[in-house]
Amino acid sequence: MKRRGAGEREKDVKKRKLLDELGESWLPYLTPKDDGFHQLWKTKYSKLVLRTAEKIPKEVHEEVQEAFLTLQKHGCFFQDLVRIKGKDFVTPVSRILVGNPGCTYKYLNTRLFTVPWPVEGYEINYSHPEIAKACKALIKLNCYLHRESIQALQEQNLAETKGMEDTVIDRQQDYATSITEMGSILQDQSPSHVPENDHSHLKERTSYNLSLLNYMDPQQMSFLKQEPYFGMGKMAVSWHHDENLVEGSTVAVYSYSCEEPAADLLEEKGPSGRDPAVWHVGLKVAWDIKNPGLAVPLYPGDCYFMLDDLNMTHQHCVLAGSPPRFSSTHRVAEVEFEWIRQFWFQGKRYRKCTDWWDKPMAALEEFWRKLELMTSLLLCEFRKEEQAEEQRNERIGCLLSILEERQELRQDWLARCHSQLVENLPKDEKPECHPYWQEGDASMPLPFNLEDIIAELQSLLEC
Repeated sequence: MKRRGAGEREKDVKKRKLLDELGESWLPYLTPKDDGFHQLWKTKYSKLVLRTAEKIPKEVHEEVQEAFLTLQKHGCFFQDLVRIKGKDFVTPVSRILVGNPGCTYKYLNTRLFTVPWPVEGYEINYSHPEIAKACKALIKLNCYLHRESIQALQEQNLAETKGMEDTVIDRQQDYATSITEMGSILQDQSPSHVPENDHSHLKERTSYNLSLLNYMDPQQMSFLKQEPYFGMGKMAVSWHHDENLVEGSTVAVYSYSCEEPAADLLEEKGPSGRDPAVWHVGLKVAWDIKNPGLAVPLYPGDCYFMLDDLNMTHQHCVLAGSPPRFSSTHRVAEVEFEWIRQFWFQGKRYRKCTDWWDKPMAALEEFWRKLELMTSLLLCEFRKEEQAEEQRNERIGCLLSILEERQELRQDWLARCHSQLVENLPKDEKPECHPYWQEGDASMPLPFNLEDIIAELQSLLEC
């Protein structure tokens, strides 16, 4: 198994320390019905921006909500098999990634591949016209949220600058000239006068290249975790930072909870504070016990934006309500490696929506086969005794570390593909361990299991 990273171990230490400090008590948190809620939001959570449903164009709601239901009807939402602390779990939330062709998003050691939304210059074949229409609606939502995000960031920058002006006025009442100069600076930095380089920076941090769509019906889940720090009730998604995003980029979320459930489902007594029948986004300052948390209700069609570095300085969770809920979370994701095994780990699920990934993955696999061949040829050179010992040992050492990592990853993915949880997945979602080949396959330049080759290289170094 791969060793857990230092970052993950550090999170565990912080979590244990926080829980130890709390003991049996809860941290305080505020909802809109509490005094001080808006002041707390303004001072500690100012980079969270909410756009209520009535402020969003009606056609956006109609098209996006229809898209959610269409993708659900065609079976396009999937529970993911993820790995947390070395253990496999099936997510309670069902997801699908939609976005720019060729983009991926990795979370909890599992990489999702986009169902491409229609982009000029790309030929995309969808399995059904309704799926094509849904993807078109989602790229329109993406454009809308991009514009709204830029506006929110500009408003935030202006508010921060005005705050600077207020401080100057309070502290320097006698310096009228300085105040006049500050006023001119403010005018230059208003949304209509933002310098071009600032516009470029804002655009870069809000040019969402994908959206992770989520669906969850709490009534269909036998167990949901209780929020551990504040006593906020049941969580659909635990406390976290969104992973693998461009640094300082905004996250935009469109939320849609379906019709309210029957009255008997609302009788459950929830914690004091938030209404357990209503979905909320919870926020807290990361690993902090001094500041109260925030629970913001999300009604059908609401949008919220986590601006700038909020995703890094704070953690957020999703607190479950009673009705089923869809969300579309738009992100600026980084481009990373490790694709082939991740792709086949999710079986043939993507073909429910599109065949777009068939050609790129075939091309990538061809490059991988050439890499295997080049590794084999390099091994042949190392087995010769024509090289100087010092030079040969240096090269063997470099290759040895690469092959040890390759072997570790192969065995790790082989184990994940045969996890007990795999048996409960639908047939077209079952992981495939690919590439995989049996011992003695003449078509492959190297064996799948590299243990003997690694042992051989280690012995060469000891000679």
